[in-house]
Amino acid sequence: MGTRGLQGARERRIRTGGIELCVAELGDAARPTVLLVHGYPDSKEVWSEVASRLADRFHVVLYDVRGHGRSTAPKPLRGGFTLAKLTDDFLAVADAVSPGRPVHLVGHDWGSVQGWEFVTTGRTRGRIASFTSMSGPSLDHFGHWIKRRMSRPTPRRVGQLLGQGAKSWYVYMLHTPVLPELAWRGPLGRRWPRMLERLEGVPAGDYPTASLPQDAAHGAWLYRDNVRARLRHPREDAHAHAPVQLITPTGDAFLSERLYDDLGAWVPELTRRTLPAKHWVPRTRPDQLALWISEFITAHEAGEGAVEQRTSLAAPAAQGEYGQRFGGRLVLVTGAASGIGRATALAFARVGARVVAVDRDAEGAARVAEEALREGAPGAWAEAVDVSDEQAMEKLADRVAAEHGVVDVLVNNAGVGLAGSFLDTGTDDWKRVLDVNLWGVIHGCRLFGRQMAERGQGGHIVNTASAAAFLPSRTLPAYSTSKAAVLMLSECLRAELAGQGIGVSAICPGIVNTNITSTSRFAGVDAAEEERRQKKSARLYGLRNYPPEKVAEAVLRAVARNRAVAPVTPEARGARLLSRLSPKALRGLARLQPPL
Repeated sequence: MGTRGLQGARERRIRTGGIELCVAELGDAARPTVLLVHGYPDSKEVWSEVASRLADRFHVVLYDVRGHGRSTAPKPLRGGFTLAKLTDDFLAVADAVSPGRPVHLVGHDWGSVQGWEFVTTGRTRGRIASFTSMSGPSLDHFGHWIKRRMSRPTPRRVGQLLGQGAKSWYVYMLHTPVLPELAWRGPLGRRWPRMLERLEGVPAGDYPTASLPQDAAHGAWLYRDNVRARLRHPREDAHAHAPVQLITPTGDAFLSERLYDDLGAWVPELTRRTLPAKHWVPRTRPDQLALWISEFITAHEAGEGAVEQRTSLAAPAAQGEYGQRFGGRLVLVTGAASGIGRATALAFARVGARVVAVDRDAEGAARVAEEALREGAPGAWAEAVDVSDEQAMEKLADRVAAEHGVVDVLVNNAGVGLAGSFLDTGTDDWKRVLDVNLWGVIHGCRLFGRQMAERGQGGHIVNTASAAAFLPSRTLPAYSTSKAAVLMLSECLRAELAGQGIGVSAICPGIVNTNITSTSRFAGVDAAEEERRQKKSARLYGLRNYPPEKVAEAVLRAVARNRAVAPVTPEARGARLLSRLSPKALRGLARLQPPL
């Protein structure tokens, strides 16, 4: 991921409460103002990647919190970092950069903790148009969360308290006198950048800045001045007076997702998003954050169509786990014109994803793209491509990246069927099956996977294998071989790409009611016999009547939970279990002649 930094930012200094705040601005000041507030132990540069992506559309403002970066520190430090004084700073910045017009507030970590104070206190009413929070709860909400679980303990609530207590180990450390300052000005400060790279996947660049040791030492007073007092005596009126977008990194090492379970009681207009990432998402997922922030701001800017935009934004978030996770993400599905591909494309559309439907059948792909828009996709496009054509796939990958961005979820689903004994299967038959079922997957993984890796912001690849991947059959040697190769390719890729935050899942359906049986080839028979077998297979699959929509649900679940292998249908799960427990029994079943 390239580092954009804050080149070209306009800087100014704002005096408030005996200190000076360093404020940076990007973009046209006549546009809606986005105010980005950083956390601990950061400076405003933590937002540089997100800010540069927002600057084309908005007036972007960042400032170093008092005592951090190039802002001066209060004297004395004790009592100089209370939420009341931080609110004074916010109002001073907002009044200077956006006089008479509310700002769209975005906060991460302690910037989010501050943001919750700003958006729930009466004296800021009318100054905040929207608030996007990530990795930092309201101390008032947190205090009530603790009290509710302590006053009515259950095993689950006690577990939640203990879980968050373990994640909050650093809070206890920061309350100790002197030691945190010594650590940050000593070995911890020197090693912190490397620790972020190794533990969080934060790319090297203009962050952290040279002021880190001093920022961290000063910032310890954020905790000392606020945490214990607020958790003991949380405000009862901490209700948000502006729309809130909550972005929750599912891999946050410091905050449990359960902290936000009761948030709906405090926020009348709440949009939830989840992101498969760790704590420092402004550095590791700037593209997705910029997209969600832009959508949220646009939806809550006054003007024609605002109500429709807010309704559209709320729809995917209302779809539960998947809507929060996939809303606005770019999903590309091959073999999308029918069957499992169509069902998968529409399933992602229903939870608010943008969809690229790819198929050799141009008209079929176009129909699915139109259906995706009707189902709720904010954008859907059709591409007519043969996945076995390497050059065509290369052009597709370049075109999609240029027009829509890097794909977040790739579903390599295109496939063809072939039945018949090994000795009856000719070289051309083998080539056709492997070109589509295996090489099509290889092309997709290589081209789109490389783009994901170069972007450096994670992603997910789904490869459609089959129960035939672990179920030998005397009548499916070519098909089973291709699907077994896809399964092993997926396992190898999963190991290789895990360190880059890219998940890989192999979906293994069993007997599913799609049109693959009607189009499958049967080697070693004449045209009339082939047609008879196609019709009989289609009839048997129809009687089984397992819908492709259930496979699509399994695809979403596999991506959301980062599953390595997902057998779908009872027979697929049974075959996988038997392949592990009694492979000899499977070999015996493989000798049986199917009733065709």
